[in-house]
Amino acid sequence: MHRTKTFAIVIILSVSAMAGSKDSGKCAIKDIQPAGTTDKNHKHQQYDLIFTSTSGKDYTCRTSEKKEIKATDFVVGDNISYQIKDNKGKVKSDKGKQVDCTVVRVANAAAALK
Repeated sequence: MHRTKTFAIVIILSVSAMAGSKDSGKCAIKDIQPAGTTDKNHKHQQYDLIFTSTSGKDYTCRTSEKKEIKATDFVVGDNISYQIKDNKGKVKSDKGKQVDCTVVRVANAAAALK
């Protein structure tokens, strides 16, 4: 009986740790690139917003093809506020433009050259 309770507690702790990763903060946009193409069924251009979080992760967050954004709303080098939860993200520029996006790539930020 004691063994079963211990096993259940380990499983609960493991699931809680994997329940979702969250990251938020402010940083500068490293790059913005168009993703995919537009056509009759995909009317809006998607963009990949690339930034390094304050926790040391490089994120590539892709905008939705269902919402129109302008590349000029998010200028390389401008500061943004970001919120990442699992593979969903929100990015807001200092000018007040906000966009929802999907995280398509995460990497550990490169170590500084010595």
